[in-house]
Amino acid sequence: MHPVWDLDPVFFTVPLIDRPIRYYGLFFAAAFLLGFLLYRWQTVRSGGSEEDAVSFIIPGFLGTVIGARLGHVLFYNMGHFLSDPAWIFRIWDGGLASHGAAAGLALALLYQSHRKKLPFLCLSDRFSFSAALGAALIRLGNFCNSEIVGKVAPDGSPFGVRFPLYDGPFAPPRYPTQLLESLMGFLILGALLLADRRMGRNARPLGALSGLFLILYFLGRFLVEFLKERQGSFDNLALSRGQQLSLLPLALGICLFVWALWRRAPGNPAPGGPADRAKPPATNPKGGGRGRKGKRGKGRKGS
Repeated sequence: MHPVWDLDPVFFTVPLIDRPIRYYGLFFAAAFLLGFLLYRWQTVRSGGSEEDAVSFIIPGFLGTVIGARLGHVLFYNMGHFLSDPAWIFRIWDGGLASHGAAAGLALALLYQSHRKKLPFLCLSDRFSFSAALGAALIRLGNFCNSEIVGKVAPDGSPFGVRFPLYDGPFAPPRYPTQLLESLMGFLILGALLLADRRMGRNARPLGALSGLFLILYFLGRFLVEFLKERQGSFDNLALSRGQQLSLLPLALGICLFVWALWRRAPGNPAPGGPADRAKPPATNPKGGGRGRKGKRGKGRKGS
């Protein structure tokens, strides 16, 4: 007997204003909050300040939301937009694309790189952990919404889940691809943490984590798409729209990862980082250090 998933997507309704709060929105907020904490951890550990991490909140949020919305319009629902242009602003009606979010985040990181005078790959390496966690949490939100479902599972398959909110009361069992992609995101986060440790943390090659994330995430997306339901009549080629959009970042990730391991550029160029703090303090010739003849200079009394 296949399990039935018919959770009401609305977690609760705000009194007085009668505004529904969905589980998807909660997972979206959790992705931003926990993603920020991971990015702050990476930034501070690499010698940056907490203000450097905080300054990325607004660009990162805008890049994600605007990019995800535009990606959904351009890649999946241009017809709806042309018939109702105002719909593009009604993001509460649904319609966000992960490939568009990735492009928007890349632009936000490029902007932050220009602001902070740091290499783009330095920032993208730091953000790769947040991207993996965010992808995992957003797919849990999709599962709560009973959307982005998998194809109908064959007879006898033990992996099907019924989605009455998607298919109606006689819902067939479908592959729970949302949970599969969520698990993929958590596994990628674990792989990035392990790779970060093996590569020497702040001594890791510049761009290595960014390349590894692109490889693992978009390869996983490409494979899971074989089990996912197509998202419209336009999506009728041998490869789905999601698979087509995954090929370029996957190829980019492979090139970037190989280049990073070959070049071995330092991944922590931020001034004031651990490498700088490890340097011994300069000797003050007029202070309490020793001169070239080994004599002690005049230091402060009482210390």
